[in-house]
Amino acid sequence: MIILLADAFAPDLPKRLSAFGEVVTDLARVAEAEIIIVRSKTKVDKAMIDAAPRLKYIIRGGVGVDTIDVEYAKAKGILVDNTPEASSLAVAELAFALMIALPNHLARADASMKAGKWLKKELERTELAGKTLGLVGIGRIAREVAVRAAAFGMKVIAYDKYVAKSDVAEMVGLGDVYARADYISLHTPLTDETRGMINATTIAKMKDGARLVNTCRGQVIVEEDVAAALASGKLAGYATDVYCKEPPEGSPLLAAPNVIMTPHLGASTEENLRRLGDSIESRVGKYVSK
Repeated sequence: MIILLADAFAPDLPKRLSAFGEVVTDLARVAEAEIIIVRSKTKVDKAMIDAAPRLKYIIRGGVGVDTIDVEYAKAKGILVDNTPEASSLAVAELAFALMIALPNHLARADASMKAGKWLKKELERTELAGKTLGLVGIGRIAREVAVRAAAFGMKVIAYDKYVAKSDVAEMVGLGDVYARADYISLHTPLTDETRGMINATTIAKMKDGARLVNTCRGQVIVEEDVAAALASGKLAGYATDVYCKEPPEGSPLLAAPNVIMTPHLGASTEENLRRLGDSIESRVGKYVSK
């Protein structure tokens, strides 16, 4: 059996998976693969699936499967899986780090100091304590963010179409999140319903000076509308690890004020790569033993 590791994982994962078959990293061997394992970079689309006639199992190391043509894969009898339990802590810590960085102007302060500037008066900070955090989605990652927010003295509210009660947040309507939250953190999968959900219309419903954090998917926002809201001051800040196109060449966010951008680092911790390896090894083992 050929196992294709199409993206970068922990260095020891190929050896660990070699107990189940021959592990390759060359995409040119996709036609031989029975199992394809990806992260965010490689897109398992219709063309790739058609190029892999022996393919039986696709695993995405991470949260969500929007990088995979799930319906086409299922129609071909191919099993699709992911590892949502592995990445929750890593992504939650980054989301919260971005939320801390925004009101403390950490990126601008660091850059200005290195440029020989002393912007002590210009960079007025605000505190997270006493502010309201609105979570859009209350899955594994959002729950971890909520726990950290509570420790900082924040009020946590959340909206999730599929969750009625939560022990870490007050569940409210989406309109209430927009109207009440000082900070909004996005934790939704990318679907037809969530694509572009943060746009000029929904931003207008938010509090003036709200700050937005996005560690889910870049396509849930309309980048032009967020950039315009930052320029007008409607939004006081936007911090993101995800983009409509990666890298975000030509994105209006690159020139917008009060933006913090990281290069899709959410799952890229040493500890998480080990957890991903454990989850993938377990899934492949179960598949082989069937």
